[in-house]
Amino acid sequence: MDCMSPSKPLTVTALTRQLKDAIETQFATIAVIGEITELSQPQSGHLYFTLKDKHAQIRAVAWRSTVEALEFDIQSGQQVVCQGHLDVYPPRGSYQLVATRIESVGVGDWQQRLKLLQKKLAREGCFDPQRKRPLPAFARHIVVVTSPTGAAVRDFLEVARRRWQNVRITIAPVKVQGERAGIQIGHAVRRLQELRPAPDVIVIARGGGSIEDLWCFNDEFLVRAVARSEIPVVSAVGHEVDVTLCDLAADVRALTPSEAAELVLPSADDVSRRLGQLQQRLSSAIRNRLQLARGKLAQLQSRRVLRRPLDLLLARQQRMDELRSRAARAMQQRLSAARQRLSHGAARLEAVSPLNVLARGYSLAKDEHGRLVASAAQLSTGQPLLIQFRDGRASTVVSEIQVDAAEGPGRSARGNLSDE
Repeated sequence: MDCMSPSKPLTVTALTRQLKDAIETQFATIAVIGEITELSQPQSGHLYFTLKDKHAQIRAVAWRSTVEALEFDIQSGQQVVCQGHLDVYPPRGSYQLVATRIESVGVGDWQQRLKLLQKKLAREGCFDPQRKRPLPAFARHIVVVTSPTGAAVRDFLEVARRRWQNVRITIAPVKVQGERAGIQIGHAVRRLQELRPAPDVIVIARGGGSIEDLWCFNDEFLVRAVARSEIPVVSAVGHEVDVTLCDLAADVRALTPSEAAELVLPSADDVSRRLGQLQQRLSSAIRNRLQLARGKLAQLQSRRVLRRPLDLLLARQQRMDELRSRAARAMQQRLSAARQRLSHGAARLEAVSPLNVLARGYSLAKDEHGRLVASAAQLSTGQPLLIQFRDGRASTVVSEIQVDAAEGPGRSARGNLSDE
C-alpha cells in the first residue's frame, strides 16, 4: 500500500482520516455488552462513559436524543448492551462507541462485588453513623495518608498553608492505586494509632480516577482499619461522583483533598473576623454594663439616705423610743387591769367563803369520815360528829335526833348531842 511506503510519509491528519474511514465503514453497526464506569453527564445532556469488562475498556458517548429516549436511569456499575457504531475523534486520535440505543441487562461484575462487600461490612457496623466523631475545631497535628508525589498532597498542602499556619502536617507515604494499595493504606492507618502523642486527624487523600483506579479504597482490610480508628478519619478520595467504602466508613467524607483541608483546618481570615466580632460584642456589652451601672449609681447618689445617712438612723432611733414608751404604758395598763380583776375576784370569793358564814355564828357538822352533814336525816344515835366553828372545832356524839316534818315526815326519832 502507498500509505506504508517510507518514501511517501502520511501526515497525522491523513492517517487518521484513513483510519476513520476504515473503522467507521467496518463497524457501522455493532452491539457491545459491558459495565458502565466513569459516567458523566454535562449540561449539554449528552452522556460520556466507559464501557468495560474484565480485560478491556472503550470510551463511549450517547447523544442527548438517545439519552432522552432511555426508559431507565443509567448509573455506574450497570451492565448494558450498547447498539451503535464506532467513531474516530481526530483531535485526540482516539476512537469511541457512539451508542444510539442502550439496554440494561443487570448489575455489572464489579458493582455486584462491591454491593456484597458493602452489605457484609454494614452488618459489622463499619458504616454505623452512631460511632462517627466530629473533627476537632483546631487540629494541631494532621497526618495525610497519600502518595507523596501525587496531585492530592499538593492540593491539600496548598489549601492548608493558605488557611492556617499553626499546624503540623505529616505525610504518610503509601500507594493509592494498584494491587495491595488498599492493604498498605490500611496498615498505615493502624500504625498511626500507636503514635504518642496521637495525631488529631487522619486524612486519606487521592485525586479522582476510574472505578479501577479507586478500587483499592474498597478494600476490606482498609475499611475495617478506618472504622476501628480511635483517631477521626477524613476520606478525601476521588470526586463527588466517586463514592468508595472508605468514604462510608470514615468519620467525615470530603469530595476532594482541597475540601479535606478546608474541613480539618479553620480559615485564619474567618477566625480573625470572628474574633473581631466577638471583641466588638464584648466591648459593646461592657459599655452597656458600665452605662447601666453609672445610671444606677447616679440614682443612688440622688437618694436622701445616701446624702444624709444619719437621718435614717436617727429616725429609726426615735421610732424605737416611741415604741418603747408605748410598750411600757401598755404593760402598766394591762398590769393595773389584771390587779383590778384579781381584787374583784377575791372579793367575790370572800363573799361566798364558808368562813364568813361561820363568823356570823353558824357552824358546820362533819361525820367521822369528814363528810359534811347537811341534814338530820343523815344522822344516827351514837354517831360521832366534828363541829367546825369560826375559831375552832369540837367533837360530840349524837344522843337524840329530831327531824322536822318538812324534812322527813316519816321519821320521829329524837336525840340529844353530848360533848365528849
